[in-house]
Amino acid sequence: MSNNLKFLVLDSYARAGREDLEAGGASTAGKLYERMLGNLVKDAQIDVIYPADADCVLPSGTGLTDYDGIAWTGSSLTIYHETDEVKRQIEFAKSAFAAGVPSFGSCWAAQIAVVAAGGTCALHPKGREMFLARKISLTPEGRGHPMYRDKKSVFDGWISHDDEITHLPPGAVLLASNDFTRVQSVAVNYLGGTFWALQYHPEYSILEMARLIKCRKAKLTSLGFFADMDVAQQFVDRLEALYANPTSKDMAFQLGIDDDVLNDEVRCMEVKNWIEQLVIPTRQAKM
Repeated sequence: MSNNLKFLVLDSYARAGREDLEAGGASTAGKLYERMLGNLVKDAQIDVIYPADADCVLPSGTGLTDYDGIAWTGSSLTIYHETDEVKRQIEFAKSAFAAGVPSFGSCWAAQIAVVAAGGTCALHPKGREMFLARKISLTPEGRGHPMYRDKKSVFDGWISHDDEITHLPPGAVLLASNDFTRVQSVAVNYLGGTFWALQYHPEYSILEMARLIKCRKAKLTSLGFFADMDVAQQFVDRLEALYANPTSKDMAFQLGIDDDVLNDEVRCMEVKNWIEQLVIPTRQAKM
């Protein structure tokens, strides 16, 4: 896929959150999205900015509309705590809607899209959903939506979140759910613009998920995901071993992982469809 497309990636982590990931050997969220988009679109121009930083200059006017698509990452912030870092990103999402630049993203992105358009989010009463979102199921609207073209109706996805979307705004369509989280993906139309967003993370590889769990070992152990830190590290080691030996049927079987997350093409299908079904047609319509 090569169309000289220009993307803006918003790495929505606070600086301390980015430094924590890097200290643990994990890639920052912006780098994950830059890598994924670069793999999908040959010769794409990809600019990464950090909107939670006070000195970040967010594009406006033609600086915004020069982009063909805007991609939002996850975040270390909490959207229902109205800090300056959060408010700045919500206002930018509204500007992107109004400018008609197609948006896409993971986790925090879904929450940003919904809140900017008038919906709400809250702390998830079931606690943290981590590692794999099991049996994500497309709604009837999702099965007919262009973002899910060629995607299975039920699949697993990498996941890591404490918060959930509780109320969708007018103009939002629920596309996928699972037993843990009702809103696993959503399409939001607002102010003439469109934002397709997922609660799960197609940008993660098994190696990056292993590194994320390594960074979160203490927290995940305290939440009961692991009996102790040694068990947590053993789990990380098993994920890294499968990454090193991707054809290992026994390790994949024991971890309960399949092509839904191991196959790059399958895992990133929603992103590919966003580019082909929304970004490129929107660009062509402007010409």
